[in-house]
Amino acid sequence: MPADATPPATERLWDLPTRLVHWLIAALIPFSWWSATHDHLPWHRLSGYTILGLLVFRLIWGFVGSTTARFHTFLRGPTGVWAHVRGRGEASVGHKPLGGWSVAAMLAMLAIQLALGLFSVDEDGLEAGPLSKFVDFDTGRAIAKVHHAGFLVLLGLIGLHLAAVAFYALRRRNLIWPMITGRARLPTGAPAPRFARVRIAVLAALVAAAIAWFIAHGLRL
Repeated sequence: MPADATPPATERLWDLPTRLVHWLIAALIPFSWWSATHDHLPWHRLSGYTILGLLVFRLIWGFVGSTTARFHTFLRGPTGVWAHVRGRGEASVGHKPLGGWSVAAMLAMLAIQLALGLFSVDEDGLEAGPLSKFVDFDTGRAIAKVHHAGFLVLLGLIGLHLAAVAFYALRRRNLIWPMITGRARLPTGAPAPRFARVRIAVLAALVAAAIAWFIAHGLRL
């Protein structure tokens, strides 16, 4: 770049709700593991309920949120993914096709883990998920074992995600800083994102909190 050239200006890329959900889940997953392995099950349940609310919000936000948060903008079919792999995809902002499916896989596995935890029962039957009343003890114990094994699958998906972040960092493309600041240099020719209004985020958060509360209380009002 010439000495008198001005670096490309950064623009808004990720909205605040998307970034908050990302980092809160990233913090709560290791906390959930720690609280479970150290027998702090009340904290483990509270962490799980919080992740549940965040996940429900993210699913809602994937349909009504800003363009970079909406699923239809980053989930592509086989043709779109293959074009991206070959370097012939259209200029876009936000998640790339492979990254988009990585996000979808982690959200899906997180949903499975939460569902399993809601039905799980501990060895003594003293600690149980709020929906364990719908299954017998043996089924609840079996679900708990699957819940434990499922965490390893979730860790594998997180590992792949971190590996992709490191790969792009080696190519001098920082994916972490934009998720912190919400700003990045957009590709040439890519459309600028449209951002959802604050009141939509507030309404989505209230709906997500109500759903999480309802589930955490065993589907009782």
